[in-house]
Amino acid sequence: MKKNKITRLLACTATTALVSQFGLLATAQAQESAETSAEVIQVTGSRIARSELTATSPVASIEKTQLQLDRAVTVEDITVKLPQAAGGANSTGATVGDSLGSSTLDLRGLGQNRTLVLINGTRATPFSFRNSVDLNSIPAGLIKRVDVLTGGAAAIYGADAVAGVVNFIMDDQYEGLELSSSYEMPSGGGEQFNMDAIFGGDINDGRGHVTGYLGYSEREELLAGERDFTSATKTLVASQGGNFTDIASGNFFAFDDAGNFSATRQTTDVTAERFLIQPLKRLSAGVFFNYDLADSVEAYGRAMFTQVRVTGAGSTGQTPVAVNEQVRISADNAFITDQFRDLLTFDANGEALVNVERNLGLGMQHTKTTRNTLQFQVGLRGDITDNIAWDLYGQYGRTDGKATVYNNGVRFDAGGNSRFAAIANSVDIFNPNTDLSSLSSPVVHSDRQREQSIVALTFSGDTLGLFELPAGPLSYAVGYEYRKEHGIQTAGSALRSGTAYGLGGIFDMDAEFDSKEFYAEVLVPVLVDLPFVQELNLEGAYRTSDYSNTDSANTNKLGLSWTINDDVRLRATRQTAIRAPNLGEFAGPETALSLALFDPNSSQFVPRLGGRFDGDPCLDGRGNAEQCARFGAAAPGTAFDTSQAIYTFGGNPNIRPEEAETYTVGLVYTPDYIDGFDLTLDYYDIEISDAVSQIQPIAALTNCYIDNPVADNPLCGAVLRDPNTGLISQTLVNDLNLATLKQAGIDIGARYRFDSVLGFGETLQISYQGNVVTEQKRQDNATVAARDCKGTFGTACTGDFASILQADYRHRAAIDLFIDEVNVQLSWRRIGDVVNALDATDTISAQNYIDLAASWEVSDELQLTFGVDNLFDKEPPMPKGAANLFGTVSDYDVIGRSFGLSVRYRP
Repeated sequence: MKKNKITRLLACTATTALVSQFGLLATAQAQESAETSAEVIQVTGSRIARSELTATSPVASIEKTQLQLDRAVTVEDITVKLPQAAGGANSTGATVGDSLGSSTLDLRGLGQNRTLVLINGTRATPFSFRNSVDLNSIPAGLIKRVDVLTGGAAAIYGADAVAGVVNFIMDDQYEGLELSSSYEMPSGGGEQFNMDAIFGGDINDGRGHVTGYLGYSEREELLAGERDFTSATKTLVASQGGNFTDIASGNFFAFDDAGNFSATRQTTDVTAERFLIQPLKRLSAGVFFNYDLADSVEAYGRAMFTQVRVTGAGSTGQTPVAVNEQVRISADNAFITDQFRDLLTFDANGEALVNVERNLGLGMQHTKTTRNTLQFQVGLRGDITDNIAWDLYGQYGRTDGKATVYNNGVRFDAGGNSRFAAIANSVDIFNPNTDLSSLSSPVVHSDRQREQSIVALTFSGDTLGLFELPAGPLSYAVGYEYRKEHGIQTAGSALRSGTAYGLGGIFDMDAEFDSKEFYAEVLVPVLVDLPFVQELNLEGAYRTSDYSNTDSANTNKLGLSWTINDDVRLRATRQTAIRAPNLGEFAGPETALSLALFDPNSSQFVPRLGGRFDGDPCLDGRGNAEQCARFGAAAPGTAFDTSQAIYTFGGNPNIRPEEAETYTVGLVYTPDYIDGFDLTLDYYDIEISDAVSQIQPIAALTNCYIDNPVADNPLCGAVLRDPNTGLISQTLVNDLNLATLKQAGIDIGARYRFDSVLGFGETLQISYQGNVVTEQKRQDNATVAARDCKGTFGTACTGDFASILQADYRHRAAIDLFIDEVNVQLSWRRIGDVVNALDATDTISAQNYIDLAASWEVSDELQLTFGVDNLFDKEPPMPKGAANLFGTVSDYDVIGRSFGLSVRYRP
């Protein structure tokens, strides 16, 4: 990125101001300010403390009162109702295999790896190699406020804050004891139970404060068979009775799951047994503290621990494992009946070579993951003078996760021989009731350690007492941050080597990188107390980052805050941001999966992997004949078994940082003549260049053979063909700096609180928070045209294949009624209508959800909250194109109507 001269000047000004103050320290200490210091607060999106919420960056907040009304058990319960957030990885598990039962944040649908998650203004510990944070590791019961910052904030917080920042503000100054419990009761599965204890108080006559918490949560499974909307979905696997083909003659026969003989292929639909909601158990504990070591030095810190145990569908899928292999059946096999003996061809050795496709009857596969997240932070902060503060902290976080696949097994013995073939003549493989559990064993999926270490030092203050501009003193913050990211993954040997049933796409990795960053921020008061200018401030920020694994980068910010009067304030920013390559992108090894997993016409197809391959255009007649011949493709109509081809993906050591430019313009309207009313309107424009992306086979094949069939089309090289057969042998889907992403829109927030006229002394509050996307485009690479993604769904427009909904409108509106100690809220969530990004005839109409909640302060000690989410039991939409496992999209509610009750007791 080019260095912005104005921003660098402002950053230099901040540093100069600091140096000047140190140089005049003795003078400054001798002076006394004639003014009374105003109370300062820390604002998300800035390191400069200030007396009012006059930040230039747009921030939307959710307060604790709303969190309690929502009866949030997990942070996912909070983020699912944010208009700015897309689905991300979530409890449905209908996401990428790396999620392993996690819940992640994806602002604007630009990718979970482009959203920075903070706890009290510092980074939360990631769990994945794509730098995502598992929100399940954050205790929902201790959250005081959630701030959502729009757009790039890399100059303030460093890399990854491209789409925005979500800052979870914890109640670390809690006084007293609070015991709470909640229970969510959907119909027929998916229940949630939660218990929390929060305690806090002063220590050593008020010199310090300690806040602690302890919590336990459970979420029960919800199976697809417990919801009617899944009935049209078919997840077909081979029957336990099996399908048999005599290789020599081609004769075919089969048995259904009841053991009935058949001449047609037999399958079983296992949809009803698959997870709609993954079961979870979570234990959380932690402590926050601060203590005055001296008059001007305070120690502070936190220790947080969370253990999450979740059962779901990992990268191996959830369908029962099956064999599809050739075995030798002896003529004297005791289980051959006259019904099909004549269909087998025995050779001179008395053996028939038979292809067997059979569900082994081991039950539904499931992956159990135990993930422990631990984070320590210890810091010192204090004042050098009345106008210079310093803050030094160190932070270490580690996530350990171990995943094991059950109802799978190892296909081969130590000699490389098929274990199923070895028993083909000793057990009745033609009988669906035959016990084949000897082939089953738990298979290690992966063992992962993810570490993050941070040391940061910040000096902040203002120039009061040294020099002032006509409008007041400068405020500033300058500092240094060192960050190290380290990840180790050991794959289970059976999945890594391919000897387990089904490919796992798991790899070994041991990689790390570090960054050394200097940053500066300055707030310049320009005008004050003039006609139409109550206050006009400029903000500037600059950060230079030196990465060990890629190019160094610089980011900057310019901002304007113009308070016209007590009623109207305008704000605007222009920011640059980067996202440095994460561990998975620059160090992830190439991993292979069967192409059949992505092929909708294959029995091995995994719906959550859909949208990446739809066949070979040269074989089905869609492709340009001359182009197909040029690349040696097989003739139209040639049979293609995609299980014989591989889909490879992985990192790229030459990956470069993504670059982004963000503009925001906003209005804050708080009119005195309408008591209790406030309005915020913020326009944002985010453009990301050199975005890490992949060329999916569907895009490469379509562009090479249909849209742009020329000899030098670079996308043709993303799909390799067997030179002997002309069939696809490999698709290459590695990370590359290819894409350009652009999104623009408007965030709207409004609230009006007023005395009602019903005569009960009640107060009404009407609130609204919405997001309108005015433009959203994705250009996967320079050789293809940008795709209009506004108001679409599907993987063609997704940021990282976790979120696949790009709605152009979302809102949450509510009416609150306050009568004495009772608050009743009726809220309305809406997701606008969308269309399949690849099929304009495939649409989803706008979806509306109505929630009802009420809280009652029974006494100073006791609070009861009752609520109904999805009051009218709205089922999720079912588009024509399968969007995930059950043909819907994970952003929509799959649970249905759910009743909830929470109790809070403060003795």
